[in-house]
Amino acid sequence: MKKSTTGLLLGSALVVGLSGCASSASQSSGASASSDRAWYEHPTVCGLAGGLIGGGLGYAAGSDSDEDTGAAIGTTAGATIGAMLCADTSPAMEPPRDTDGDGVIDADDQCPGTPAGVAVDAVGCPLDSDGDGVPDYQDQCPGTPAGAEVNALGCVEDLVLRDVNFEFDSATLTMGAEQILDGVAQKLRANPNVRVRIEGHTDAVGSESYNQDLSQARADSVADYLAGQGVDMERMRTIGYGESQPVATNDTDAGRAMNRRVELGEWE
Repeated sequence: MKKSTTGLLLGSALVVGLSGCASSASQSSGASASSDRAWYEHPTVCGLAGGLIGGGLGYAAGSDSDEDTGAAIGTTAGATIGAMLCADTSPAMEPPRDTDGDGVIDADDQCPGTPAGVAVDAVGCPLDSDGDGVPDYQDQCPGTPAGAEVNALGCVEDLVLRDVNFEFDSATLTMGAEQILDGVAQKLRANPNVRVRIEGHTDAVGSESYNQDLSQARADSVADYLAGQGVDMERMRTIGYGESQPVATNDTDAGRAMNRRVELGEWE
């Protein structure tokens, strides 16, 4: 058999085989990653096959004097074409998106847009430990008994801001009071649609008018501090009740201490 006939037959056979590899690779690229492809679909294998094809065709087409050169050129061209035919051109798979960064991908997230840093459950919704309908990160009264009806602050009734105390006979907050109000401010910032009442109360020591003014000044002092922590002043209403709404007797130190208080409630 002549050299040209042999080369052409070899080339034709390898073209058929390479075409099959490339076709199979193309069909499978959309369904699986390149690491899952069959060995004969790998670009390296296709490149080797293409090199044999190109070399065979180059050898067959060349004259007796330049058959080595033709084979070399054909091998290089065939290897390049073969590798390109079997290259994985399928688009790279994008990782699942988690737009709000809460650890639950968008496809499974039933509460998209959760604020950064808020703890969520398996479906991406903020935790509500007491089940009152107000998420923990907004709840001013965590631990509400099951079934209790609460306001937008998560409280059954107005919240007494315990340990929010003032300097003696003044409206100046103590350092401990400021630390407590920092936590209140954080939850109010996280609950921007809620307006609040801040009520000041005193014991019965001193004149009624003096206690009225002092209670108003203390309520205003709390609002000013919360505003300084990022709570919009338009969301707060301050009221001073003086000594008019005691919750305990004014005849004992303990009772008077309970009456000197600041309360936080929903302003409807």
